[in-house]
Amino acid sequence: MKQDIHPKNYKFVVFKDMSNGHTFLTRSTATSKETVKWEDGNEYPVIKLEISNTSHPFFTGQKVLVDTAGRIDKFKKKYAKK
Repeated sequence: MKQDIHPKNYKFVVFKDMSNGHTFLTRSTATSKETVKWEDGNEYPVIKLEISNTSHPFFTGQKVLVDTAGRIDKFKKKYAKK
């Protein structure tokens, strides 16, 4: 493995999903000029997200997956040897 290729300046950052307001605190190298006061009383930089696991249709179950069995049958029918 190569030495010294990973950043060393990880700090606590709050990520905020703008679609539903969900926030979470984690460590990151991302920076921001905006700050937010977190539950522990400290201020942390805030990174705004358009979508996260709490608002993405795949994770929330709001979007139904396509019937894969039907797609496989359609593929077999299309490319079956005649």
